[in-house]
Amino acid sequence: MATTARDLITRSYYLSGIVARGLQTVSGQQITDGLTLLNELLDYKSVHTSLIPYWTYKQDLVTVPGQEVYFIENCLAVESVTFNFDQVRYQMSYVTRYPYFASGRVNDVQTLPFNWTFNRQLNGGNLYLYFIPDQAYPLNIMAKFGLQDVTLDEDMEDVYDRSYIEYLRYALAQYICSDYGIIFNPQSAEILKQMISQLTYVSPDDLSMRKVSMLTQGTGINWGDVNLGRGWRPM
Repeated sequence: MATTARDLITRSYYLSGIVARGLQTVSGQQITDGLTLLNELLDYKSVHTSLIPYWTYKQDLVTVPGQEVYFIENCLAVESVTFNFDQVRYQMSYVTRYPYFASGRVNDVQTLPFNWTFNRQLNGGNLYLYFIPDQAYPLNIMAKFGLQDVTLDEDMEDVYDRSYIEYLRYALAQYICSDYGIIFNPQSAEILKQMISQLTYVSPDDLSMRKVSMLTQGTGINWGDVNLGRGWRPM
């Protein structure tokens, strides 16, 4: 059964105690205010992504020859990116924002994309690839997805499962109480606290170390690799 934003807002008002279940009806103004608060809550969750437990392995994005930037809808964070060439999956290296955009590079080289970075945008984010792809390469992206804004009749189960929607119900009820200037039910507040603690352990970030030795004999990708070896070197 679908769970719309309207359903979530209505149940959150009942949980907050501001509207008595079975005795009162959530008014149109309260629904409007609740939608504003829900979208503000989702916007905050999209920044504090540790409370979004969904890591999704996205495999439906394919590079376009000559295109560097790819918008990914509802994408909040990217952990890893690889590309496929024939039947082999190749590793790509994450580059932080400053070296990606501020370092010198040749702009008209199109070949295998070995570096990537990701910037959040409204309702999603931009994935940047370098080198600029010279042909269509299927991408494999491990990323977190979530809604930032919803409409009243939008089905939230298209993105979130029911357990996470239940967490949003408690979080929104607390937001509503704060907006009205009243204290959230202590028992409900304790349940919300337990939910937050549990969510951080559902799918935690991969914090395993990735060491780069200063003593290895290999070097980075250079002009010769791109134009002659196409990214491969003899063993």
